[in-house]
Amino acid sequence: MTFSEPTLRHLATGSLSRSVLLVLSASSGLAVANSYYNQPMLGALSSEFGLTAAAATVVPVVTQFGNASGVLFIAPLGDRVERKRLILITTSALVAALIAAAVSPSFLWLIVASFFVGLFATVAQQLVPLSVHIAPADMKGQVLGTVTGGILLGILLSRTLSGFVTDWWNWQVMFWIAAALMTSVCLVLAWKLPRVAATTSIGYFSLIASLWSLVREHGVLRRAVLVQAAIFAAFLAFWSNLALLLSQEPYHLGASVVGLIALVGAGGALAAPLSGRLADKRGSEAVISVGAAMVIAAFAIFLAIPGSIIALVIGVIVMDLGVQSSQVANQARAYALDPTARSRLNTIFMATMLFGGSLGAGAGGIAFSNYGWAGTCSFGAFAATIALLIAMRKPATN
Repeated sequence: MTFSEPTLRHLATGSLSRSVLLVLSASSGLAVANSYYNQPMLGALSSEFGLTAAAATVVPVVTQFGNASGVLFIAPLGDRVERKRLILITTSALVAALIAAAVSPSFLWLIVASFFVGLFATVAQQLVPLSVHIAPADMKGQVLGTVTGGILLGILLSRTLSGFVTDWWNWQVMFWIAAALMTSVCLVLAWKLPRVAATTSIGYFSLIASLWSLVREHGVLRRAVLVQAAIFAAFLAFWSNLALLLSQEPYHLGASVVGLIALVGAGGALAAPLSGRLADKRGSEAVISVGAAMVIAAFAIFLAIPGSIIALVIGVIVMDLGVQSSQVANQARAYALDPTARSRLNTIFMATMLFGGSLGAGAGGIAFSNYGWAGTCSFGAFAATIALLIAMRKPATN
């Protein structure tokens, strides 16, 4: 992620410094990565615990349910509790969950630990609204794009790191490395983050109840969350089953290759600041529709050229660009609806998206078990098509 010189000057004199923005972006990426380290491990987990392909995918599915739960029940507290304190407590809990995963004596233990890893990895979704809250008024989309770009890099590079660590050592070592990384993140956040006062004093249960009021009030929000949930379902259907595909005919490849394929998709992070700038200047509708169409195109490539690593690489680049562009544009629309409720708006957006991702990971696994890779890709293309149709409907008026 890079900044233009005008951006650097603006940030240096605005309410969000360059160093804090870089810390927010890097910390968000490292935090969200913890939800995706398990995906390249699936082949190794299947072998170690004697699991079928469908059983192994329970780990990413449960992790995504943990994500959705954390976003739904923890992240809204960012509007109610001083944000720095909440972030540091959640990060410390994440370290403990990662250690629990690293010492897992059984697959059931790993499943439970994975839920809590997902639950507390949503500290990233506390950092995102914080970055928007303290950003200059005319750069909120770009700042959102930069931090979201860090998140995408974390998602993609997590698979690269985990793939190599799993192949060279084992999956437990990956969780120990993750725990060490998040301990370092916690220390840096304690040093660099500003304190940001709460924006509401309503009680916790009223805070949670207000989520439905926001959904009911804002048609734009309803449309944004449905689109992104469908796109993320397609995205995780692909990534949750790629390791299983590559372990079979005609590939017979290990977890490190999944990581390399993820690495080439990291270019999608470059689209995040650009998508944010376009959302600031031109509006979000076109960016969202193009993003959904790119995801459909990626699955068309996978289906049209089966058995080709080159086709996988090209499709991953197209898909990641599409997912990132649509997410930034959709989030920018959501955050603009109510500046006093950004944590809750982010909760609604991310919880719905992650729930869609969890369903996508599960449905993609079922499709893979019954119909092979073509089944997974067909489901992904279907989900992305639903997203495009919703995005192309006449925009809501509020």
